[in-house]
Amino acid sequence: MTQTVYSKVNAVKQSGSEVEQLEIDGLVIDFALDNALFNRQYMRAVNGVSFSIKAGEALAIVGESGSGKSTCARALTRLYEPAAGTLRLNGKDINNTAEPISQSELAKRVQMIFQDPFGSLNPVHTIRHHLYRPIKIHMPHLKGDEVEQYMFKTLENVGLTPAAQIADKYPHELSGGQRQRVAIARAVATGARFILADEPISMLDVSIRLGILNLMTDMKERGIGFLYITHDIATARYFAERTAVMYVGHMVEWGASDSVTQTPRHPYTQLLLSAVPEVGRKRDAKRADSKTKNEIPLWRPDSVGCPFVSRCTLAEKRCSQEMPVAKQVASDHFVRCFAVE
Repeated sequence: MTQTVYSKVNAVKQSGSEVEQLEIDGLVIDFALDNALFNRQYMRAVNGVSFSIKAGEALAIVGESGSGKSTCARALTRLYEPAAGTLRLNGKDINNTAEPISQSELAKRVQMIFQDPFGSLNPVHTIRHHLYRPIKIHMPHLKGDEVEQYMFKTLENVGLTPAAQIADKYPHELSGGQRQRVAIARAVATGARFILADEPISMLDVSIRLGILNLMTDMKERGIGFLYITHDIATARYFAERTAVMYVGHMVEWGASDSVTQTPRHPYTQLLLSAVPEVGRKRDAKRADSKTKNEIPLWRPDSVGCPFVSRCTLAEKRCSQEMPVAKQVASDHFVRCFAVE
């Protein structure tokens, strides 16, 4: 019976318009630094970022805190309004006021999971409640017992069994890994084709992180696209086909994950990789350079040059005067750096 309900859901998905691609083109986002009525000061959190994600693939965005990774994801859910740039869902402008995509349609197709699974679940409601509401809203064709059957099948698909018992539990009765699986189940229960995963494993025990990554890999094989936000460049390579490295709101290097992580060309990407511990490897002397310890700069709308110039050991005069253009260094590998020939 449950399989019949799932077949019914899949038939509805196939009969509707398929969401194949999520795109950001030239995204710029500014945040006010004060509440002044005149001459208000702004910081530029994201500056000219462009990327696309196809259903069934993953793009990882890597960088330190404050690099603009999560801001890009939140812009795709309309939590932040862009100062410039275009965001498209299957070719349709998300923020086009003339032909707007409804918030319900956007939420059905694009879902987000967060770093803290406990903080994203309401502690006074059962898991059944957390899944029932999105299913009723976004799967109106399911009637009566079909809703519960679909809910149980969704829980089973994310590795939560027995589903009937899990559904009656409260978030505090589950482990951190189980709570994150509930968050993933809630996201896919809407029929989402894209999931924005913001540091989804960083607050979990090391022993269960791989299980969550493997679950997301299985979902990717079922046709769900992922924007995977992380500090961990090693897991980016493991999970995502493509990786983009961000620094102070700028994409400084991007391309195929194997190429970006195995042969990094930008000094910042090299710095990130040098921080990944490896058994038997001595500490890289380059990391001891005082320039790499400089504070991350505050980027403003009128700032110029390469954002990494204050920390870069290869910086030259023009680095502080103009932004390097993107250079293609391999078939699917791009970098913004004057030092790269």
